[in-house]
Amino acid sequence: MCAIGGSASCCNICPTNMEQRITSLETRLQNTEREVQELRRLTQGTPRVAFSAALAGSGNTGPFMTATPLKYKKVFSNTGNCYNPSTGIFTATVSGMFFFRFSMFNNMTPAPNSVVSLMKNNERLTSVWDTAASDVHDSGSNAVVISLKVGDNVFVQLEPNRAVYDDGMHYNTFSGFLLFPM
Repeated sequence: MCAIGGSASCCNICPTNMEQRITSLETRLQNTEREVQELRRLTQGTPRVAFSAALAGSGNTGPFMTATPLKYKKVFSNTGNCYNPSTGIFTATVSGMFFFRFSMFNNMTPAPNSVVSLMKNNERLTSVWDTAASDVHDSGSNAVVISLKVGDNVFVQLEPNRAVYDDGMHYNTFSGFLLFPM
């Protein structure tokens, strides 16, 4: 019987019921605070690596006689400073699993002639091609998830005698980020 409301069940404003509710809330708050502290401890030491950049040219880049790393000089972000816009090369400063994506655009007449490849060190991982078509405005992209060790290099390579087109719209991009350290 509720001492305040006079009903068979408690009315939630009785001092006894309020004390139980406050004790329960205090316990939940303490548990939540411990969980937040543990999450902070786990995430503070996690390296942060992410970048995104665009060619930032005006007109064609290429053709070159030899395979050439593309230099994406318009840097949107470079957390961890692993991407070098002077060379176009990403260098891993932490071992882990990474995601990389790149895009390619051409605007060439009379025929498109673009081939770019994503490279890990000197190994070709994947490519985007557009070398024969009746149109002149084509784009493509590709992506990979790969394991890198400290010092590994990743870059987008323009293949010999090929070209890509870019302007202020930033059609050609190169991005990557650390998924998790290993």
